[in-house]
Amino acid sequence: MKFGEKIKNFFSGGFGANSAVSDELQEELCDLLIEGDFGAEQAYKTVELLKDFCKKEKINNVPLKLAEILEEELGKAKPHESVSANSSEFTAILVLGVNGAGKTTTAAKLASLYKEKYNKKIILAAADTFRAAAIDQLKIHGQKLDVRVVAHKQGGDPAAVVFDALESAMSGGADVVIADTAGRMHTKSALVEELRKIDRVVEQKAGSARYLKYLVLDATTGRNAYAQAEVFHSAVDLDGVILTKYDSTAKGGVVFSLASGLHLPVVYLCTGEKYGDIEIFDPHKYAREFTGIL
Repeated sequence: MKFGEKIKNFFSGGFGANSAVSDELQEELCDLLIEGDFGAEQAYKTVELLKDFCKKEKINNVPLKLAEILEEELGKAKPHESVSANSSEFTAILVLGVNGAGKTTTAAKLASLYKEKYNKKIILAAADTFRAAAIDQLKIHGQKLDVRVVAHKQGGDPAAVVFDALESAMSGGADVVIADTAGRMHTKSALVEELRKIDRVVEQKAGSARYLKYLVLDATTGRNAYAQAEVFHSAVDLDGVILTKYDSTAKGGVVFSLASGLHLPVVYLCTGEKYGDIEIFDPHKYAREFTGIL
């Protein structure tokens, strides 16, 4: 059963403005939200808001009110205008995330989006030098997309790869550099230091260019995605999240905690493996899908 259907079925059982909202029903909804990858604190806060609205304003459509509350939470972390892909500025993008989240494929999807929809000249930087497979995979994507890939040997300095890609883009007239980076969470301190070094290189080399840092999170990861976001956000000041592997089976409640707790907006949603399976995140649509009222 889709998670949205579970919430829909819950509401059809009588949680409404004109019926007594018992402690038992509140706890049941709270448990359901936690099952959907909300944090316990976020779930409790959401249920309290819903209860207060129902009591004070005599709301009849409770599921719709829940969706509105959730959409408002997402609105607290609205993406900055600079995040827009349709910009004339030179742009450097770091694609961050743990191994297995879909970083390399997401970098390719961003390259395709910028190239096909916004007619930008792209350079991909293979800055995940820890895994030879990541370098090879990015080169294959580059061939398929007819996009240049800057790469060094496995084990090389990731910051040097990004530096060379930026230098090449600035001298060769490219509009966008998209760098795929490593994500070895089991060596957190080394990862954080590596990312900070890359961050410094981009800041120094790109100067006043538009610079975006996107964290790729697997929608099926659950609450662990929040912990990942905390680590990467502490290393570099993230601009937003790209949610991958999102379909009807993904619960996806963690995005509300990301918005409320870390003020991180979701910028893009990836729904498949094809290059075109990436879309601008729609908070209105997402909140309604989550609550099962679409």
